[in-house]
Amino acid sequence: MKKLTYLILSLLYTTGMAQTPLSLKECIETALKNNQTVNQAGIQAQSSEIQLRRSQLNKLPGVNASIGHGINQGRSIDPFTNSYVNNQLGYGNYGVSAGVILFSGGALNNAVARDRLGYEAARMDLQQAKDNLTINVILAYLTVLTNEEVLNQMQNQLELTRKQVERLEVLNKDGSIPPSQLSDLQGQYAGEQLSLINTRNSVESSKLTLCRLMNVPYSSPMTLEKINPELPGLYGARAEEVYQSALQHFAGIKAADFRLKSAEKAVDVARGELWPTLRLGVNVNTNYSSAASTSTLLNTNTVASSDFVSVGGTQYPVMRQVSNYASDNIPYGRQLTGNFFSSFGLSLNIPVFNGLEQRNRVKLARLTVKNNELAARTARTELDQAIDQAALNLQTALERCETLEQQVQAFKASFQAAETRFNEGVGTSIDYLTAKNNLDRANINLISAQYEAVLRSKVLNFYKGDLE
Repeated sequence: MKKLTYLILSLLYTTGMAQTPLSLKECIETALKNNQTVNQAGIQAQSSEIQLRRSQLNKLPGVNASIGHGINQGRSIDPFTNSYVNNQLGYGNYGVSAGVILFSGGALNNAVARDRLGYEAARMDLQQAKDNLTINVILAYLTVLTNEEVLNQMQNQLELTRKQVERLEVLNKDGSIPPSQLSDLQGQYAGEQLSLINTRNSVESSKLTLCRLMNVPYSSPMTLEKINPELPGLYGARAEEVYQSALQHFAGIKAADFRLKSAEKAVDVARGELWPTLRLGVNVNTNYSSAASTSTLLNTNTVASSDFVSVGGTQYPVMRQVSNYASDNIPYGRQLTGNFFSSFGLSLNIPVFNGLEQRNRVKLARLTVKNNELAARTARTELDQAIDQAALNLQTALERCETLEQQVQAFKASFQAAETRFNEGVGTSIDYLTAKNNLDRANINLISAQYEAVLRSKVLNFYKGDLE
């Protein structure tokens, strides 16, 4: 049933993609919703938030309640009278205890600060995962459009070559041209068909990459909204300015800084645990016993005892008073209130010697700080290098576009002249094919360079914090 449901949803999704072109915004939103890396980063952020709440709640008093019931047989202690009895009795114990740490060397407060910084670092990791996925989707989206534009260009080239082949086939039947001219064009036509197949495969491969980033089933009929590859122009901001801007907002840098601060607070936590811990405890208890009873005086009678006294040689019995009592079990509620007692006290736990375990924890925490310092510096160095490379790539791409535009114009004029001579039967097929290949390569290179410039611009904007 699950497989059938997944299949139906997949078919509906792929059908929807085939009918309606996907926008870049829709692709990004789908990827952010479905991507496993982003979802895992979100789970980690939730775990860090829970850890923060645990640290905050550790500062509150701890309250515990206990209830115990049982039956004793044979010789046992009556919990009501604390005396031995030799019969069966039922008993119950009830208690509530509370405790709060009054002083712990600042370990609790520092633990809260540590976990709050750790939570902020996890949030920044989540944002960085989203940013990385967003830029990857943008690049994959533009790669699909680039390959589709190249494919369209090749189809136009192929159509032009096909028309020339048809024209030469007619001329060849009439014997108006050398057969070699037709075979040259036929070979050119086959070569362009092969290039078209390879380019079509590149289009589908780039679609597959985009689908993987969105974590959706691959769909060959998927269409994307076109984006005009307008050149961004010469980039005004210098790499150093972009770097300074990135330091203020780049989630990866913030995450490294938060981890460093969290590690510093972890040192304070470890040092605080070297101090004594002062705890206040409060207990409230009561109990119940089935043997608990009260005696009520009914009457007092004077009766003769077995003892005698002799008076003048005559024995008289000694009289004594005997009291009669009625025994009644004490009700359950009266026992709970009557046996109620409470206590409170302070306890001081002083760490004296535990194999230097806590001091070693302090040392390990300090090493973690040093490691996080190195990680923060490395993150800044890598960001600086990446921005320098991105700025250089953009500048190179823009220069390539400018040069290729000039090359396209030059080869277009050459091709028009060669085509005119070839159609009039003056030029050779070699001259025509050379001019055509030069123009075709220049057009394809220009399309690729234009989209590459857009890609490089998006990358640099990513570091600036602008992903629009």
